[in-house]
Amino acid sequence: MAFAAVTVTDTAHAQTERKTLSGLSIAVYNIAGKISIEPGTGSDVIVEITRGGRDAAKLSVSVGDIKGANALRIVYPDDDIIYPAMGRWSQNSGTRINGDGTWGDDHGIFGGHRVRVRGSGSGTEAWADLRILVPAGKRASVNILVGELLANRVNADLHLESGSGGIRTTDTKGGLHISSGSGGIDVRNASGNDIGLEVGSGGISVNGVSGRNLKIESGSGGVTGSKLSADNLNIKTGSGGIRVDDISASGQVRLDAGSGTVRMGFLKSPRSIDVDAGSGGVTLALPASLGAEVDIETGSGGIDSDFAVTSNKFERHHLSGRIGDGSSRIHVESGSGSVHLKKS
Repeated sequence: MAFAAVTVTDTAHAQTERKTLSGLSIAVYNIAGKISIEPGTGSDVIVEITRGGRDAAKLSVSVGDIKGANALRIVYPDDDIIYPAMGRWSQNSGTRINGDGTWGDDHGIFGGHRVRVRGSGSGTEAWADLRILVPAGKRASVNILVGELLANRVNADLHLESGSGGIRTTDTKGGLHISSGSGGIDVRNASGNDIGLEVGSGGISVNGVSGRNLKIESGSGGVTGSKLSADNLNIKTGSGGIRVDDISASGQVRLDAGSGTVRMGFLKSPRSIDVDAGSGGVTLALPASLGAEVDIETGSGGIDSDFAVTSNKFERHHLSGRIGDGSSRIHVESGSGSVHLKKS
C-alpha cells in the first residue's frame, strides 16, 4: 500500500513537528504524553507533535505501513523513561515494545524489549504531546502507554488504548473501542454500530451512548451511566457495582457483577435480561406494561416484585412464573443480596 510523503515542520525552540498521514486506516503509538483527537478536514490525518522534557530532542518519529495502516510511532532511545506528570512516587508502568515501535500481543510476553516509565529517577526524561486531526470516515487506532487520551467531536471509527491513564470521549460518531489497563473511561454522547469499553482497573462512566451492540467490562471498578440505547447490551464487572438509568434495549441484556450492587432502569422491556450477581442486591426498574417469564434465585436474600406474578414456584429464595403476557424473559441469580423487580 502506498502512502503520501510525510510533511515535517520543525521549530527548534518549541520542538514541534507536523506529520501528514494518508490512507483510510492510520495508527499512532506514543509511550508517554497527552493525546487529543479532534475533527480534521480534507483527506489526510494531521498529527501535531510537541516534545517535552530535558531529553526531548532525543525522540524520533517513524512513519510507515504496519499491517495495512499508515502508522506513526514516537521512538524513545532508552528503556527507562521519566515522565514527571506521573508523580514523583509513582509506580513503574511498562510493557514490551516491538522492534517497530508498536506493542501488543504479536510477539507474546517474550517478544521485543521491556520499557519502563516512572515519574522520577534516572533515565531519559522525555515525552510527546500529540494533537491528532481526523477527517470523517477514517479508521484510527491511537495507543499510549502512559498518559491521558481525549477524543472530541470525531466522526470516525476509533480504537483507543491506554496502558495507564484516563480516556475520555465526547460527541463521537462511528465504531468506538476503548481499552485501558488502569485509569477511568468516560464516554459521553457516542453513536456507532459497535461500541466496546474495557478497563482492567478503574471505573467506567457512559452517558448518551447508542449503538447496535454495546459491551462494557471492568475488572475492578464500577459502571455508571444513563441514556443508553442498544439492540444488545452486555455489562460485566469483576468487583464494583453496576448502576445505569434510562436504558432502551430491544434485544438481549446481560449483566454480570462479581461483587457489587446492580441497579438498572429500563425505558422499555428488552427481549431478555440475564443477571448474575455474586454478592450484592439486584434492582430492575421496568415499565408497568412488562410481560415476561421470570426465574429468580438468590443464595441469601429475599425476592420482591411490584408486578403481579403468576407463579410456578415461589419460595423465599426462588421465584419462577409469568408477568403479563410473558413475551420477554428475565433470569436473575444472586449469590447474596435481595432481588427487586420495580415498576418504573
